[in-house]
Amino acid sequence: MSTSTITGRDTQTGRSLSVLVEDGVIARIDPSREDTDIFLSAGLIDLQVNGCCGFDVNTQHLTPEIIFGLVDVMLTRGVTCFAPTIITSSEEQICRALEVIAGTRKSHARAASCIPFVHVEGPHISPLDGYRGAHPIEWVRPPSIDEFSRWQHAAGGIVGLVTLSPHWDESPAYIAELCKRGVHVSIGHTHASPVQIRLAVEAGARLSTHLGNGIAPEIARHHNPIWAQLGEDRLTATFIADGHHVPPDMLRSMVRAKGVERSVLVSDSVDLAGMQPGIYTTPVGGRVELQAGGKLCVFGSELLAGSTASLAQCISHLVNAVGVPLHQALIMASSNPGRFAGDRGRLAPGSRADLIQFRWEKEMLIENVWLAGERV
Repeated sequence: MSTSTITGRDTQTGRSLSVLVEDGVIARIDPSREDTDIFLSAGLIDLQVNGCCGFDVNTQHLTPEIIFGLVDVMLTRGVTCFAPTIITSSEEQICRALEVIAGTRKSHARAASCIPFVHVEGPHISPLDGYRGAHPIEWVRPPSIDEFSRWQHAAGGIVGLVTLSPHWDESPAYIAELCKRGVHVSIGHTHASPVQIRLAVEAGARLSTHLGNGIAPEIARHHNPIWAQLGEDRLTATFIADGHHVPPDMLRSMVRAKGVERSVLVSDSVDLAGMQPGIYTTPVGGRVELQAGGKLCVFGSELLAGSTASLAQCISHLVNAVGVPLHQALIMASSNPGRFAGDRGRLAPGSRADLIQFRWEKEMLIENVWLAGERV
């Protein structure tokens, strides 16, 4: 039996903890007399990752090496569990990406450990400008169970989350069938009516993808997709707290409405995360401009083309600009998304020892990362 002890301060109480790890699992948590300024937390979990630091899930030339690289760079950012996210594209491109990710998980133990499933965002989203975001309109199409079955065949069954717009007539039956197969369904990039959103929830949808984004700049003040999802207690909302996607006052109000227990942070990071400012051409958004402050837009417009922030930076923004306590922000980036990833992200006996140590210096600075008890 392999054993180790990891120490650090509890983010809620500030008290020092000693965590005993046996064979990759948390065996016991005890008080510690060690005086330290390093905090200890469950590893971060990100349900929406398009890429990072030049590693792009949506490239037409996806290889196992790209997935290897993405896994390693996410670990350096404190993310011990994440869902590679494939956006709207042709069925051939989606299936090819799924095959590569599935094959990489089979041949690379660390990839299998970090990637519980794949998130397919689209192609069954709104075709309307604004709601569609940076997704290419030529590949937007209605839901199809037959197509989903072909995705799962290519993926070896690891498609675990699908984002769609429930405005399609086929949506309720499609959602119900995916839920029956154990797949999480999220509402996003939608102009659906409140009635259509309610029908989607009754069919089994349980998440809202980056609520407040993927929507037109101008909407009806009362009957719109934001209110319909914000007021639905059966939906857990994901938020991009990078300082660009949702203004602090709006984010504060939405987190208060959903409650911490139904709020999840995602990065929605793309391959340009960690890159220098400039003009680039990418699969997500086409020609885009990365500004000095990290804002990424479709070139010549204010239309956002994904995020370049890490989940740790989103936590820092949520604490500093929105006023959410650190321990609650961490819950939104660990155990809350972990409910949708096989009950991961918990600092508790019996949980897998995916852990991080970090310093807090007005921002979250990752120091050490453990994956199933192994320091990486």
